[in-house]
Amino acid sequence: MYVEQIMTALGLSDLQFALAVIGLLILISVAILNFKYARARRKANEQAEFSDDRTRREPGFADLDAERTEPSFGAASVVSASLEKFTIDPRIDCVITLRFDEAIAGSEILEELNDWTDSQVQANARWICEGLNADQDAAESWEELKSNSSYTELQLAVQLASRRGAIGVLELSDFCSRAQALAETLGSQIDMPSVNTMLESAKELDLLAADSDIQLSINVLFDEPCPWGNFDALMRQRGFKLARNGRQYEFYSNGVLIFNSADLDPNLSVSQLTLLLEVPLVAQEQRAFERMLGEGVEISQAAHGRLVDDNGINLSEAAVVSIRQHLDILYANLEKSGIPAGSSTASRLFS
Repeated sequence: MYVEQIMTALGLSDLQFALAVIGLLILISVAILNFKYARARRKANEQAEFSDDRTRREPGFADLDAERTEPSFGAASVVSASLEKFTIDPRIDCVITLRFDEAIAGSEILEELNDWTDSQVQANARWICEGLNADQDAAESWEELKSNSSYTELQLAVQLASRRGAIGVLELSDFCSRAQALAETLGSQIDMPSVNTMLESAKELDLLAADSDIQLSINVLFDEPCPWGNFDALMRQRGFKLARNGRQYEFYSNGVLIFNSADLDPNLSVSQLTLLLEVPLVAQEQRAFERMLGEGVEISQAAHGRLVDDNGINLSEAAVVSIRQHLDILYANLEKSGIPAGSSTASRLFS
């Protein structure tokens, strides 16, 4: 009766009233979807903002999220992303392929890609674009896009995981939507995996990274604080270089960073030196742990110190043997996964 009174008061027929109710329900549904999307976007931004917490260093030989108490091991700290330009790698990238019926100028493709520069994809996920050069005499068939070249195929790739974690649903959806829009604009065919497949691959890659992202530490505790001048001279004598920030020492081999020290204050005497090794970033053949251990022994002997674990207890031979065994397993797992330690792929994954 109440509904009929409203219809009579408004002068609506049964059909008009039904359409009005349907329209109201649609508006409510849109409002709910917008609210959910806004909340999801806000959550994604918060995760990105606090993602550095994922890579904190904990005592122990552990993954990035679990606290352990075993001596000398820790989860890897954040390393700044390199400015090096990477090539597409299917082992860690989701690859979307665009195929053209006729070759398209690189300048035309680059003009369309300009809109991606300030996009969410560029801000939160590393993406790469390569083209298949139409020139059969080109030095490299797949290459970074050049405005004066033409291409018969295009590959767009986004990195599925890094130390920030697996790529998010919103980031991946945004990337795929842009790839589809680009395909429509350029009039190309598109070959794209399903979003669920890509998310599952990202999850598996993230689990591998979390299990393998290990930082080793060796501590040298001095009997008496070592004056900075004497300490600096000793480190340089041992082949270390002072980092640009003036607070860390770095040990290189043939131009490759093997390990480095934790932050030190150059205005104070040094009571303890901590050497750090990012295990997945250094090739196994570099024997990084053995070299770091050897340097720790030499420094402790020269400056009257001793090797200790993270709890200040003398580092035992049993602990060293255990570390070596863990390293053998870690290196084997990385090799088996197709991402050997020290490779360019590992550098991208663990950045």
